[in-house]
Amino acid sequence: MTGQGRTLRLVEEILLERGIVVSYETIRRWGLKFGTDYARRLRRKRPGPNGIWHLNEVVISIAGKKHWLWRAVDQDGQVLDEIVQNRRNTKAAKRLLMRLLKKQGVAPKRMITDKLRSCGAARRQVMPDVS
Repeated sequence: MTGQGRTLRLVEEILLERGIVVSYETIRRWGLKFGTDYARRLRRKRPGPNGIWHLNEVVISIAGKKHWLWRAVDQDGQVLDEIVQNRRNTKAAKRLLMRLLKKQGVAPKRMITDKLRSCGAARRQVMPDVS
């Protein structure tokens, strides 16, 4: 059985578990009819390289010890990633930026920080083209 055939069978099984009886052939026809439009809409929602990321950090106390909550937000106010670390240095900022790039798949056009030196140093190492 091909990869697509297995996937369609899985969809058939998932629907059956939810009490919806649909044949494999019907699911295949749905894929042919609606698949390209659905895929096009998903591609359109991908973030572009013209985005703006806002990075900031806040000190929090966990079990009486000081930790830093690093957060990245896009221009629409959507939280892209959060990470809690016990250090506030370039290595910690670099870790956040690497996770962001991995999740988003594309670097932003601009990045706004709160002027913390470690953020600037990490940005220059990870994304030298971003202003």
